[in-house]
Amino acid sequence: MTLIEALLKTMPAEPVAVREVMVGVNWTAVCSRQCGLAATLRNEGEHGSNRIRDVGSLHLKTAQELAGWLKSENPLEASLGMAAVNSLLPPPPENLLTEINAFDYLQTIAAGKTVVMVGHFPQVEKLRHSGARVLILEKQPRERDLPAEAAPDVVPLADILAITGMTLVNHTLEDLLGWRSPHSLVMLLGPSTPLTPLLFDFGIHLISGTQIVDEQAALLTIQQGAAFPQVKGTRLVTLSRLPV
Repeated sequence: MTLIEALLKTMPAEPVAVREVMVGVNWTAVCSRQCGLAATLRNEGEHGSNRIRDVGSLHLKTAQELAGWLKSENPLEASLGMAAVNSLLPPPPENLLTEINAFDYLQTIAAGKTVVMVGHFPQVEKLRHSGARVLILEKQPRERDLPAEAAPDVVPLADILAITGMTLVNHTLEDLLGWRSPHSLVMLLGPSTPLTPLLFDFGIHLISGTQIVDEQAALLTIQQGAAFPQVKGTRLVTLSRLPV
């Protein structure tokens, strides 16, 4: 069973109504049991080439129907699916939950280690200053980044492998996990990340995501095009099961 299939199997059996659907330029939100976030991914192409089926009636679907779109090859639909999954997940166990920014923790353990990051995070330079060797894999490489195609050669080098939760949306996460060294500490992080202990079963040790604690503030900023640091009403948390 794939990770996405396992994740969808954890969804509640009883239909859950959708209260709100919002596809912002940077973030997608679906509100059902709670409000769930995912990065808004798009195909590159001419204006108007990114289309979502059933636009205008998404709020009439169940949250489980939208969650199933996580398997879609249309990145906008997969973004909606990820947000819907995050809206349905039960609150994580408090004994595993810490209110901590994953990068703050990463800086405390990264000195002298090779950190492979899948996705270019804004905290990268701070991490380099902490004494880590940082290798960044990125679909749209910037200066000093490596192209995503180098992942099979680069991922096995990681002492610490930090992967953006967007890899669930673009369906690359399982390949990345398959290339990791068995000795790597693996982190999945970012607002798209589902806060569920299920991910521990797939070799992920630290699950760092976002809870929305003020829906109105979050939705207002998302619909106005907020980048994540501008999204209001959020709480950064981490689920941890470190290897012994």
